[in-house]
Amino acid sequence: MLGQMMTSALTISSLVDHAARYHAGTEVYSVNTGGGIETTTWGQVGANAHKLGDALSKLGLDPQARCATIAWNNRRHLEIYFGVSGAGFVCHTINPRLFPEQLVYIINHAEDKVLFIDATFVPLVAAIRDKCPKLEHVVLMDARDDAAAAQIEGLTFYDELIADADAGFEWPDFDENTASSLCYTSGTTGNPKGVLYSHRSTVLHAFASNLKDCIGNSAMDVVLPVVPMFHVNAWGTPYACAMVGARMVMPGPGLDGASLVNLIDTYKVTTALGVPTIWLGLLGEAEKAGSTLQSLTRTVVGGSACPPSMITAFREKYNVETIHAWGMTEMSPLGTANQPLAKHGELPVDEQHKLRENQGRPVWGVEMKIVDEDGKLLPNDGSAQGDLMVRGHWILDAYFQKTTDETLTDGWFDTGDVATIDGDGYLSIKDRSKDIIKSGGEWISSVDLENIAIAHPKLADAAVIGARHEKWDERPILVAVAAAGESPSEAEILEIFADKIAKWQVPDCVVFTDALPRNATGKVLKRNLRDEFGDVLMS
Repeated sequence: MLGQMMTSALTISSLVDHAARYHAGTEVYSVNTGGGIETTTWGQVGANAHKLGDALSKLGLDPQARCATIAWNNRRHLEIYFGVSGAGFVCHTINPRLFPEQLVYIINHAEDKVLFIDATFVPLVAAIRDKCPKLEHVVLMDARDDAAAAQIEGLTFYDELIADADAGFEWPDFDENTASSLCYTSGTTGNPKGVLYSHRSTVLHAFASNLKDCIGNSAMDVVLPVVPMFHVNAWGTPYACAMVGARMVMPGPGLDGASLVNLIDTYKVTTALGVPTIWLGLLGEAEKAGSTLQSLTRTVVGGSACPPSMITAFREKYNVETIHAWGMTEMSPLGTANQPLAKHGELPVDEQHKLRENQGRPVWGVEMKIVDEDGKLLPNDGSAQGDLMVRGHWILDAYFQKTTDETLTDGWFDTGDVATIDGDGYLSIKDRSKDIIKSGGEWISSVDLENIAIAHPKLADAAVIGARHEKWDERPILVAVAAAGESPSEAEILEIFADKIAKWQVPDCVVFTDALPRNATGKVLKRNLRDEFGDVLMS
């Protein structure tokens, strides 16, 4: 016997329609690429999304045609998120920080038909346009700009594209499992791989994100997604905010500490999301400017491990809760969020704070396990370390244009992380499997060592790699960037490890460098560091 309840497809268009219908006057503040800030509303965003869907349909695109973006976090990009997917096309966000050769590969591999760009990227796109033969339309996300038009033949303009389109355009009907958006991951070897999300997976991901045990957005919040919209759909934030009608602050191209402090204080931001390197700049600027970040109640930190010292700074200086989260492009990206259990309220305060330093518990919709090198299940005892496997409602089944058999192991996705899971499901990522240090048959977590090192007041940045060693195979070394105006000695830096870890895990040496190499999403390129410093212990 089936239940006798109404059903309708879980679609991205339903999210923006809900926001426009019941939160029409709720503000969306947007920093324009060319300067200045405009105020729009969810009602206007919804109307323009419908107009964009109408305009794209009139271009004669086939269903599921890929419509790409190379753009910052702004109002037009938000409208594109909903207008493209709602009209039955695929919104393909591209990271502009990739090398031009990778951009060309991604555009051609995805067979993009339309490319929306911000003015910042006109020279970049002009240089690669002729290498993308299947690209039919390039749209500048602004009003008419004759100087830009002179650089890209056939350039059209967003404001003109939707000017005469129908705000009453009706979204087409399709299965909720229809593809909605496409992101390419830079965390793989070789060429980037595409992850193709569905309407259903995206809506379920938004539901989970808005749970109080996760990020917990509500209509009372003012949300600042510092994480770029070209990075895993800004962690799903636009969809989650539309679902609850939260105010949004779109930061545009200015992600420096001063700009972010100004946005937080001006628009009374309550929730901000970004990677640790962004928050280092924010904390430094807040202290310099004398800001108390009074409105801010929580930051969500992901992308790489959050140093405990950063969590402490937010809590003790600004009374801001830090939610340590973890996920991957292949997971839409949400996997875990560090929220306490009821029983944790009975613990001493120091222990409560210590619990907030790991990656947290799986949200509803995600299952996790750890296995040994033979695929045997390991216990969730908080000490056994193994390869982290996941499955769930918004985790990929196969990479774009690949098959499930090439991607999954018995229905589970191998994340490439080494981790522990405790009895309550709390996850601690120890390292990427390729980065964990294997010394004399024992494993050493580079993440644990980095979290200690980055708290040193004389360091601005730090990374730990395994260097080759004649006796122990590998030993940890610390690659450090000194803080401005500081010239610390190796001995000064290594002192910070005393009594925090076992002596045999302390790095063998410190190597100072001007800056750490990072990829397009801000993660440290440890393979580059290994190439440069991997033999420093062999002499």
